[in-house]
Amino acid sequence: MDERHEQGGILRRLVLQLGEALRFLTIIPMPWLPPMGERAMIAAIPWFPAAGLLIGALLLPVGWLASLAWGDLTRAALVVVAWGVITGGLHLDGLSDTFDAVMSWRSRERKLEIMKDSRIGAMGAIALVAVLLLKVALVAEAGPAWWQAVLLAPALGRWADCYGIFWFPAATEGGLGRAFHDRVRRPDFVAASATVGLAALLVAGAGGLVALVFVWGAAHLLARWWTRELGGLTGDTYGALCELGEVVALAALAAGL
Repeated sequence: MDERHEQGGILRRLVLQLGEALRFLTIIPMPWLPPMGERAMIAAIPWFPAAGLLIGALLLPVGWLASLAWGDLTRAALVVVAWGVITGGLHLDGLSDTFDAVMSWRSRERKLEIMKDSRIGAMGAIALVAVLLLKVALVAEAGPAWWQAVLLAPALGRWADCYGIFWFPAATEGGLGRAFHDRVRRPDFVAASATVGLAALLVAGAGGLVALVFVWGAAHLLARWWTRELGGLTGDTYGALCELGEVVALAALAAGL
């Protein structure tokens, strides 16, 4: 009886952590969860790739229904629109803030101030448009394998988040980015990596693992660049890592590498 009770407690904790990841990363309502707290969000980090898989799974019906009436391009556009809606534009906002800052060629302190500005500048707008256009083009280019790309890319992008959180310093003393970096542990990163690696293999075989390698390379280079510019990473740069990781994943999967 005690063993079953303990197993039930572990299962309940895992379900709560996955729910917390979904609540943080999407607009999906989770009324059964306790009020959101920083500790719970940090505990949900290993579940980010799993939450990405569920985001991809929600996009598949959109694509399949669109295929009944339209061609590849319209299907891709509708999928990307739904993608942004489901995630509430969370990482797109971070993408625009990051590029407004790092492309400003100002001092490090001024760049960090720019990232806190809610207004969008020219470089942020260009980054947003470029990422959305690339996603539409690459989902359309994937052809019959579009569903594999759409299912896997959100998971790979959120793994890029985990990579940046664990391996690179935080740029500021306060904020959620600092809390994420300071409290995430190696077992959390290993769990996230095991999840995304298994998902990549099951969904797209060797091509999925190749896509993961490309996402790792892109995430590493971007995180090094932004650490040099900003002194570390922030919540906004985590969002940018996710968005660009998704683009790289789509590119690799669409190319059939």
